[in-house]
Amino acid sequence: MRTSLGSLLPLSAALLAVSAWAAELPSPALLVLNKSDATLVIVDPATGRITGKVATGEGPHEVVVNPEGTVAYATNYGSGPTPGKSISIIDLTGPREIKRLEVSPMLRPHGIAVAEGKVWFTAEANKVVARYDPASQHIDYLLGTGQNTTHMLQFSADTNRLFTANISSDTISIFERAAGSMNWNQTVVPVGKGPEAFDISPDGSRLWAAHSRDGGVSVIDIASKKVIETLPLGTKRSNRLKFTPDGKTVLISDLEAGDLLFVDVASRKVTKKLPLGQAPEGILMEPGGARAYVAVAGDNHVAVIDLKSMSKSKQFETGGGPDGMAWIGGPLR
Repeated sequence: MRTSLGSLLPLSAALLAVSAWAAELPSPALLVLNKSDATLVIVDPATGRITGKVATGEGPHEVVVNPEGTVAYATNYGSGPTPGKSISIIDLTGPREIKRLEVSPMLRPHGIAVAEGKVWFTAEANKVVARYDPASQHIDYLLGTGQNTTHMLQFSADTNRLFTANISSDTISIFERAAGSMNWNQTVVPVGKGPEAFDISPDGSRLWAAHSRDGGVSVIDIASKKVIETLPLGTKRSNRLKFTPDGKTVLISDLEAGDLLFVDVASRKVTKKLPLGQAPEGILMEPGGARAYVAVAGDNHVAVIDLKSMSKSKQFETGGGPDGMAWIGGPLR
């Protein structure tokens, strides 16, 4: 299916002023979305210094970067009762918003990923995953989930499987690409209440999905597409879940409790609860596995976590309501 939904919105003078805030792209670089401020900031992770700032649409939640590290795509989810309906396309070398892609009638764009040169994103209100082609500047494919509140999105390493968390249906969707065609076959896997956060183990064999409404985690065997274990971890409201690069530990942000949980994968036990402040949300793993970055939205900063000691080494202010993050380049030296 091909729909001509791309459009270039006029930028106000104020937006242009924010977009031209700076022109330095550090290496490596950390990108942080600030939901309350409606901005993307570029951070030098070595110093915590903000080197660039760009205005986005209202309530940006998730961000990804093209393989070259030059263009970012941020989903503008909206805020409160007002649904978002756009994706900000940002030239990081400017930095500036070069296009605001209108995706209406799709609403509440959220999870986003880049695969095979295309940008895939969920539209929560429409129960779909959509695909944007940067070359043609069109949305060229829609994939229905039939599930309520299709939220986060992730591909397998070989891009032949696509996974979504469907919060209000209490399910995880596993899509497998049909050989020799554009079609995807969906398996819907029931899990616990309110699955929002999930991640795939580095070896590709397991998917862990945290339930935001019952404190548990479902462990799914990807080959059989079945839940093989449910872990009663007792979170108050899990928000994000990430494996460390070595696959030995899972980190879970507990938005309501204000904690970051460390879960030992082998024993399935919580080894530490690290208090971080009000509303820890997004989690990003640094390449190389030395550090993690956690957006503490309620306190307007990003916490830097030393994964070896399981402690916070420092923090830096990024703006109002930080959440989604992306990384450009190799590990921080």
